[in-house]
Amino acid sequence: MTISDAEPLLWASSLRNAAARRNADVPQVLLSNSLEFRLGPERAPAEALRRSRRFAAMVLPALLGPVPNAAVVAESVLGVLTELVDVTARHRASVDLAGRISCDGTHALLTVGEMDRPLPEPETEPGLFIVHRTVDDIGQYRGDEAGYVTWAAVPIPPKAQ
Repeated sequence: MTISDAEPLLWASSLRNAAARRNADVPQVLLSNSLEFRLGPERAPAEALRRSRRFAAMVLPALLGPVPNAAVVAESVLGVLTELVDVTARHRASVDLAGRISCDGTHALLTVGEMDRPLPEPETEPGLFIVHRTVDDIGQYRGDEAGYVTWAAVPIPPKAQ
């Protein structure tokens, strides 16, 4: 499925633990929360960037829900997503550009793929300085279509006590 103004959006799944929904005394812990998007080959890099960012901005509040400083975390995730989609869209190895954002309560994990080359150094792609400064860890693995899928873990700060 591709992101389209004419089609319903994919929404975050498993937004809260079922036990937490039934019992208000149980802390609401995020488990296996994720959102996915896919952009078809007809999308130029600039349009792919706009559409993926707009989609993520709409659903991140539901995905992040009760995490501390959700708005700050969402901005960090959007900044990293923007840079990863930009680089991947310009060096696309697969027909579609796919992305996923998931949250486990301590990190928001982003994956974007597939690129036709390893992730360049920040000196070559200056936007990646933002990524390296923001994330706890970043890496790549070989995707299903012989390209490289990039992943990055954006930290979620613990709740202030």
